[in-house]
Amino acid sequence: MSEQMRIMRSKELPKELRDRIVARHRSGQGYKRISAALKVPKSTVASIILKWKKFGTTRTLPRPGRPAKLSNRGRRALVREVKKNPKITMAELQRCSREMGESSTTSTITAALHQSGLYGRVARRKPLLRARHMKARIEFAKKHMKDSQTMRNKILWSDETKIELFGVNFKRYVWRKPGTAHHLPNTIPTVKHGGGSIRLWGCFSAAGTGRLVAIEGKMNAAKYRDILEENVFQSAQDLRLGRRLAFQQDNEPKHTAKITKEWLRNNSVTILDWPSQSPDLNPIEHLWRDLKMAVHQRSPSNLTELERICKEEWQRIPKSRCGQLVASFLRRLMAVVAQKGASTQY
Repeated sequence: MSEQMRIMRSKELPKELRDRIVARHRSGQGYKRISAALKVPKSTVASIILKWKKFGTTRTLPRPGRPAKLSNRGRRALVREVKKNPKITMAELQRCSREMGESSTTSTITAALHQSGLYGRVARRKPLLRARHMKARIEFAKKHMKDSQTMRNKILWSDETKIELFGVNFKRYVWRKPGTAHHLPNTIPTVKHGGGSIRLWGCFSAAGTGRLVAIEGKMNAAKYRDILEENVFQSAQDLRLGRRLAFQQDNEPKHTAKITKEWLRNNSVTILDWPSQSPDLNPIEHLWRDLKMAVHQRSPSNLTELERICKEEWQRIPKSRCGQLVASFLRRLMAVVAQKGASTQY
């Protein structure tokens, strides 16, 4: 067999050549003669002519592809199981498929679910919401959706967080060759229990970041009151909120303790009536994320350096970022109503 014929066996013929094969066949030439004249394998000539007789064309027709290993009935059953229980395991899906007499390989089941728009993803961790929590969230959202943006800009948002020295809890990608995963440049150093950590209290508004303070020792109601005493009005002054601000805090016990309530009442601080289990409503959560990523980019080597870098990076957060997060509060409220009080995407 000639080299040209070998190439033609593995490559689709141009439509012009297929048309010439059919034209010669219609003029009365046989398969062998056409094959020799056009240097096309006789089996290919026969296949093209047979297709022309059957379909009346030499065009390339749509191909059906490889037959599905899973029937439509089997795929629908798997989709029902996944929608009924999104946490169902692959082993359980395989057992379900076998019971129906269908293919039960991981790749087949995965492909079938992908075809239906279902993909395996890590479940997000969200606070446990009971019926009373969801009811309170809906009431809060409906009430504050009526607030003007000017009123939202007067809110001083607050929260506490913990930052670990080596606690990089987000993914870092590296470019490396196979077999070099454990080489030092391709790893992130970690130590047991994160190498120590610091706790921070911070606040911000649409105008920018307020005070950020490290919490020494265990936080209790008295220490929390002292933090408010030293930082709330100073932050409000720095951000030009005035004394008629609305102060946001969550419902942790130290925030609702008698000593805290007395300080807030004595200082005429208006409190935002915050619903429990609702970190997704507080835009400061995203600010903490920004801070942690910026801090760990600088790789502090000890807790003193960690605290210093935290305060530096907190001051560097753009005012525009703070404004964007406060502007998202209305969308968060709308999302709570749309979810009927359940957890949102925030």
